[in-house]
Amino acid sequence: MPAIQENGGHFYGQSDCWQQLGDEGKGKITDLLAGEADAVVRFQGGANAGHTIINAYGKNVLHLLPSGVFNPEVMNVIAGGVALDAEMLFAELEMLREKGVPKPRLAISARAQLLLPVHRLQDRLEEKRLGAHSFGSTQSGIAPFYADKYAKKGIQIAELFGSGLREKAERLAEEKNVLFRALYGENCGMNGASLYEALVNIRERLGPMLCDGPYLMQSLLRGGKRILLEGQLGALRDPDNGIYPFVTSSSPLAGFACVGAGISPQAIQSVTAVVKAYSTCVGAGAFVGELNGEEAETLRRRGGSDGEYGALTGRPRRVAWFDAVAARYGCMLQGATEAALTMVDVLGYLEKIPVCVGYEIDGKITGDFPLTPQLERAKQVYTYLDGWRCDVSGVQRYEDLPVNCRKYIEFVEREIGVPVTLVSNGPHRDQILYTVTPGLQDSGKSLYNRSMW
Repeated sequence: MPAIQENGGHFYGQSDCWQQLGDEGKGKITDLLAGEADAVVRFQGGANAGHTIINAYGKNVLHLLPSGVFNPEVMNVIAGGVALDAEMLFAELEMLREKGVPKPRLAISARAQLLLPVHRLQDRLEEKRLGAHSFGSTQSGIAPFYADKYAKKGIQIAELFGSGLREKAERLAEEKNVLFRALYGENCGMNGASLYEALVNIRERLGPMLCDGPYLMQSLLRGGKRILLEGQLGALRDPDNGIYPFVTSSSPLAGFACVGAGISPQAIQSVTAVVKAYSTCVGAGAFVGELNGEEAETLRRRGGSDGEYGALTGRPRRVAWFDAVAARYGCMLQGATEAALTMVDVLGYLEKIPVCVGYEIDGKITGDFPLTPQLERAKQVYTYLDGWRCDVSGVQRYEDLPVNCRKYIEFVEREIGVPVTLVSNGPHRDQILYTVTPGLQDSGKSLYNRSMW
């Protein structure tokens, strides 16, 4: 969902509305906005994220760390709503060190809970058990983690410092072994004593980075700091409002940022939706207008920084043309106040560009995003826009884009009902165009003059 702009002491939200089911280029946009922020906060999800950032350190894919880690002045916070995979965290920190990235300023809320190796194993075995009925999980352990969390069986980081840690480790190991034997026909290999030792090691390594998340947030707010909230996945992966059951296990909506980060709803002032110029999807579930064959392969090959493949899984992403119905619904759920439109450069090879402007369901046309059973029967209704037939990745000003490219962007803007204020025309940080709002046309000033906050 995206950006929250305010002149001091308020939050900028960063997540995304669907239009795709994630994969919109959030990493690049967050990295850009982080340059103007004092703190970047991950508020939900876990290492199932794959935020790609291309900068002076090369191509970087972050799964757990906030996207502000490449800015040495930025405070990076992993908040209480995050599924903290300690192994992934330590691996990502080591990756940054090996690339020569300055040690990031990192604070981890002690209210976050630990995602354990047994959660990843359970995720893999469950997807195998479901077979053809699987959900297309990244197998990062997210669903088993949140199941344990809300069943009150998880391990909160703060509990690592409590007197009952050994007993809790033993209870968890016993329960998981019973579950694995009964459901999967095998032993998960958990041992209470070894789990306890692993938790003690995590405690020692995490200790210097810990904080009490809600109080840190309040301190930043009172200090007038500019804060960017970063989510993962898209609005249509929300478990309550998305394409259930093909959803994630925590809410990627801007509204959940308050819960996951431990802040008041009044703190969020604006929301930026990250929207891709075409549609992509990783995982199972209804995907209206999915392309196949050579048409799909061409778009997939041209898309992204190295093609449309999952940043975490490496799986080919499912692709489709821009879906205004889904994007508009996502922006509505997020309460988006502005949008960043990414990857417009990818469409430069097309003579005519299809855009989905409605769904046909059982012979009726609708512009509303339907419930899952109806979505499975939906067919896209297209309109066709003239393409621009050239490479726009080198364009540095919005007004220098080809006329048909600007018409495409403006059409998207009208369809989603949210002003497009940022346009990405390439994978690199400097390939960003700032649009001019109608109210500022006469002055020629950009809405974002790089002092956008």
